Amino acid sequence: MNIYVGNLSYSTQEKELEELFGQYGEVASARIISDRDTNRSKGFGFVEMADDAAAQAAITALNGNEFMGRPLKVNQARERRQF
Repeated sequence: MNIYVGNLSYSTQEKELEELFGQYGEVASARIISDRDTNRSKGFGFVEMADDAAAQAAITALNGNEFMGRPLKVNQARERRQF
C-alpha cells in the first residue's frame, strides 16, 4: 500500500521516515518529495509498505501524531491524476 505523509518537517530525512513507519511493518520504500530547482523538501512524502494490514495500522497510529514537532497528516495515497 502506498501512503501519503504530509506536514513533515523540512529537515526530515527519508531514513527517519522509514524508521518511523518500520515500527508497524516492513517498509518497501520511503521518499520525501523535493523541489526540482532548490532540492529543498516540499514537506511531504510517500511510504510504501508491503503488508496492507501493517500499512493501515501505521495510518491509524500516526495520523495526527506529532513527529519532529509537527502533527503528521497520514492517509492512503490516491492515484496521480493525468491532465
